[in-house]
Amino acid sequence: MIEINGNGAEFTVAAEVIAEGLKLEASLVPGQLQSGAIKTACEAGVGEDEGRFRLTFSNAHTRLRLIVDSAGAIVSRSVLDFGSQPLPPGARKPGAV
Repeated sequence: MIEINGNGAEFTVAAEVIAEGLKLEASLVPGQLQSGAIKTACEAGVGEDEGRFRLTFSNAHTRLRLIVDSAGAIVSRSVLDFGSQPLPPGARKPGAV
């Protein structure tokens, strides 16, 4: 199954992929994206990372970060989970570690 489709300019990520990373039910993802409860960011790589993209999804307590190539293949995946504590504002910013 292709989880992420991309053409290098835009990406479509399956709700199940986002839900797994943010520890949600997949059925909740579309509504939370629309309402802004899930924030998103896409950054294009430069230099040695050219051709890769960082896709970030965050909610109140968790951040999912996917590094993908221009075809949408996942190169790496990381989750930052603060449990019941709020995610620090800096963890939602593009470029945050």
